[in-house]
Amino acid sequence: MSHKITLKVNGKPVTREVAADRLLVQFLREDLALTGTHVGCDTSQCGACTVHLDGRAVKSCSMLALQAVGAEITTIEGLTPAHSANGSEMHPMQAAFKECHGLQCGFCTPGMVMSAVDLVLHHRCSSETEIREGLEGNICRCTGYQNIVRAVQMGAQNMKA
Repeated sequence: MSHKITLKVNGKPVTREVAADRLLVQFLREDLALTGTHVGCDTSQCGACTVHLDGRAVKSCSMLALQAVGAEITTIEGLTPAHSANGSEMHPMQAAFKECHGLQCGFCTPGMVMSAVDLVLHHRCSSETEIREGLEGNICRCTGYQNIVRAVQMGAQNMKA
């Protein structure tokens, strides 16, 4: 049985029919072609699927699309500075990840960036320990996290500017 859902994704209203068991990550990737949100583990352990739901980081593989009715979802594709007229400018956290080489293969990067933005906006994490603890739910299989921590610190400074 399908249900009609309406929500806002990356600032645009979206109405679609979805099956009751459709995960939010499937809805975003398969129905809306927003493939920056990755599926890594299907058990909410890796954080590759992290998006913002009403301004807070959530793992989209652990919630149903139906649970997002009426919500505002931001994916990595929608994470652009407010002053970027056409969305071509990188968010300060994305720029910091690039500058600090906080990515390697890039698979975890969208979820890592979304979680890092949430840390800065809602948890005021700034020390290495706080950042590492705050990113506990995001797994990177390529790095030792040193550059990711530096990127989050730089991104936090850039977001304040």
